[in-house]
Amino acid sequence: MITVIVPTLNAEKGLAACLTALVTATVEGIVREVIVVDGGSSDRTGEIIDQAGATLVRSAPGRGRQLAAGADQARMPWLLFLHPDTMLEPGWERETATFMERVDSGARPAAAAAFRFSIDEPGIGSRLAELRVAARGALLCLPYGDQGLLIPRRLYRQLGGYKPLALMEDVEFMRRIGRRRTVILRARATSTVARAHGASLRHVMRNFSCLALHHLRVPAGMIARLYG
Repeated sequence: MITVIVPTLNAEKGLAACLTALVTATVEGIVREVIVVDGGSSDRTGEIIDQAGATLVRSAPGRGRQLAAGADQARMPWLLFLHPDTMLEPGWERETATFMERVDSGARPAAAAAFRFSIDEPGIGSRLAELRVAARGALLCLPYGDQGLLIPRRLYRQLGGYKPLALMEDVEFMRRIGRRRTVILRARATSTVARAHGASLRHVMRNFSCLALHHLRVPAGMIARLYG
């Protein structure tokens, strides 16, 4: 029923946990295909993909480009896009199956779903980042890529899929999906690789500025230069 698509570039630190979290859903027949689209890794990413039995697709680097390449290869009626450092919590497949059944049966219109966001790091900075993401989801219904994205393949194609943007490919696609077609599931997607999640005021303002520029239609390449 689901093709999982994971874009990678030197992702050995989090990829094994990401793929391991899919095992139960694979055994139960909910996940039928896992495609990892690699942008030219030089670490152990390829070895991990091979050990997991996932399908490897090679692509030029760029997350939007890689996500689109994976979707082009997918065979299942549902697509689940995951970052390689995102681990879905146990039991995620049950809520996901219920959501897909409602859409497939016509009980609700075609829609996409993301997961609640959490960070596998202690500290007040991580908790504050989780609260900001939750607030953004409640106020704007605008999940980012590290919350995963589950979407019917037909809706994905209808909307034109991911674009090969330099930055914010997830925000751009979510804008096309729209608030009324977006659901935040109760199951959590946990970021497993230590990184700066924006506890500082400077980082928060930088992220807000990037989002504001995107909404003002500033080209993604220019935002990427500013963000860097």
